[in-house]
Order: sequence, then structure tokens, then C-alpha cells
Amino acid sequence: MTDVTLDTVATATLPTRRDIGLKRRYAAERRFRLYGVLAILVGLAFLAVMLVSILSKGYTSFWQTTVSLPITFEEKVIDPDNKRATDPNVLVTANYPALAQKALAEKLGIDPKNKPMMTKLKGFLSDGSRVQLRDVVVSDPAVIGTTRNVDILAGANLDSAFKGQIDLTVPEDRRKVSDQQVEWMNKLKTEGAMAEHFNTGLFTFGASSRPETSGLGVAIIGSAYMMVIVLLLALPIGVAASIYLEEFAKKGRFTDLIEVNINNLAAVPSIVFGLLGLAVFVNFLGMPRSAAFVGGLVLTLMTLPTIIIATRAALAAVPPSIRSAALGLGASKMQMVFQHILPLAAPGILTGTIIGLARALGETAPLLLIGMVAFVANYPATPFDPATALPVQIYMWANEAERAFVERMSGAIIILLVFLMAMNITAIVLRRRFERRW
Repeated sequence: MTDVTLDTVATATLPTRRDIGLKRRYAAERRFRLYGVLAILVGLAFLAVMLVSILSKGYTSFWQTTVSLPITFEEKVIDPDNKRATDPNVLVTANYPALAQKALAEKLGIDPKNKPMMTKLKGFLSDGSRVQLRDVVVSDPAVIGTTRNVDILAGANLDSAFKGQIDLTVPEDRRKVSDQQVEWMNKLKTEGAMAEHFNTGLFTFGASSRPETSGLGVAIIGSAYMMVIVLLLALPIGVAASIYLEEFAKKGRFTDLIEVNINNLAAVPSIVFGLLGLAVFVNFLGMPRSAAFVGGLVLTLMTLPTIIIATRAALAAVPPSIRSAALGLGASKMQMVFQHILPLAAPGILTGTIIGLARALGETAPLLLIGMVAFVANYPATPFDPATALPVQIYMWANEAERAFVERMSGAIIILLVFLMAMNITAIVLRRRFERRW
């Protein structure tokens, strides 16, 4: 009797096949969760490395070193023959850098006639001083003959040295800033004449061969023109096509073929759309290269499949009972679609449109093929004028040899990421604010 009882108890305490199976399943589930967490952590790590790399190199681009100098606008340099009343171009072509160099020499206590020392001053101030001083004189010719304090941009190498981006401990022959220039820089810094200020030029300047006078002004305007064109063309065409395919077209081989092609176009590499735009819009129709209008047309073709797919999904998400109720109350099919279905699908359509625009804003390859890599220094007055775009400007700066362009490139990436994040966050907020759950 005792032996039987002990055997029964021992058998009851042994794990059954069912228990072993459950343990294996739970263990597999825990491993899968662990793999998922590890995948997320790896992705976040790569994202963190990318953001830290960009931010560490680009945050300094939002600050620019300037030298505050008392500029004497000498008439003998600007208009020696007093012709500005009859020939305004005299004020444009004057030798303004000479005024800036002379003011800097006097600030440092250097005799302007000392040519060796004046030679060492070259590169201390940006050649953009020509434009700075010219704009001052052209806007107010009364400054001729007077002295005014003007913040002149420092040269690219001095700007990098002032920000600590150049190792000044290495031998002089291995860096682009001489010991004498470093001494002058420290002197002006101590006197408060050389300092960093917010770099508004990064947002207002156009293309330039000098890093300190390069900016994203033309690229921002060009991107804005293209986004407006994409919005005006892709949204109505995409929504109209989606409404027809989802609500009016009879299901069959033809509509299936269209649907397959739309899905395929959404996966086509963007450079293919650039080739299409080059062949059709530039070569066949003769539209101008580098124009924001052509870029907008190319990006419209690329964005259309995304908007159509998102719009069809939003329309299909509206319950059939809404359609039946509208038709049962006597509404026509057109009234049912535009007065009942479309308003309910609007949040999804809006989200898809914003995501499509965000993708178009970050595209580079199709714009390169239609010539938007041109050197454009002036703002485009219309979408048909030469322009560039934010991602293309980043690409152009990445190919420059000057060290300071790396800083500008990273700053431009930060600005582009801010725009993209703002658009995606807007899409998420609007979707959560207006979506309805059925």
C-alpha cells in the first residue's frame, strides 16, 4: 500500500508532455521578444550615432564669426571722379575690400604701407565684404565720407579657428592659419571686436564659392516652389483617380491592371522618374533645366502613387453602412461620395499627402538628372527661373574640398531633418485628431 502511494506521488510530480510543450512555447516567446527589443535597440543606436555625428559637426554652422570694424567710406576709393549722380554703377564696382583691409590694419595697429604685414592679413576677412559694404553704400549713398561700424564676416579658416575646429598646437606649416593671424585673432577677441553671432546668412545667402558666404536661401525657395507645385497637382489628380478606382470603376482586369501598375510605380527608384522627366519635360517639351517647375512636375509623378494608395485605403476604411445609408436616403452616388465618404476619409488622405510631400522634399536623384545642380546665387523670382533644392544643395556641399563646407553641409542636413520631422509629426497629429474608429 505504501509503495503504491509513493509511486503515485512520484508520478504526479513528474512534468507531463503538455507542461514541457508549454515551457518551450513560453521560452520561444521570451526569445522572440528579446530579439525584437535587440532589433529596436540596434536601430536606435545607429540612429543615435547618425544624429550625434550630424549635430556635432553642424551645430556650429548656425553661428558665424564676424569682426566689428570702423569702416571709413572714402570717396576717393568709392567714387573718385564724383560720377555717382550720372552713373550709379560706380557704387557697385568700387574696391570695397580695400576699405575693409585698411580698417582692419588700423584696428590692429598695422601701417597700411607695410606690404609684408598686409599680405599676412589676406584671408583674415571674407571676400564677401565686397557685397556687405556695397549694399550699405547702395542703400544709402550718404554714408560716403563717413565712418560707421560694420560687422564684417571673417574668412572661412579664421572662422574655423575661432570656433576651435582647427588644432592650433600643430606646426604652422600644417595648418591654414598662421601664428600671426592667431595672435591677431586673440587680440581682437580680447577687445570684443571679434565674436560669434547667429548666422542668418545660412538661411538667406545663395550659392557661393566661399563657405562663409554660402547659404540655403535659394535652395529653400526652390524647395518651396516645388512643394507647392506637387501639392497643387498631385493632390487633386491623386484623389480624383482614387475616387474613380474605388467608388465608380467596375472591378475587372482593367482596374486590376491599373492597381498593379500603381503599386509598382510606388516602388520604382526615384532616379527612374528623373530619367522620365529629363526625356519628356526637358528634351521633348523643351522646358528649362534647373527650373523649380520641372522639378515639381518630376516630384509630382513620383508622389502620385503614394497619394493614390493612401487615398484608396482611406476610402476603403469607411464602413459600407455609410454608403448604404446615404443611398437609402435618396442621395445620388456623387452626393454620397463627396458629401459623406470623402469628408470621413479626409484625415487619411491628408496624412498620405503629407507623407508623400515629405518624401518628395528629401529626394535628390531625380533633381540631379534635370540639372538642378546649377550654381545659382540669385533668388528665383518665378518657378521657371533657375533654382536648386535643399537635398541637392547638401549634395553639392558634400563634394566641396573646403573644410568649412562640411560644417555647412551638416547644418543643412539638420535643417532638412527639422522640416521632415515637422511634416511627419503634423501628419501624425492630424491623423489622431480627426480619425474615426469604426
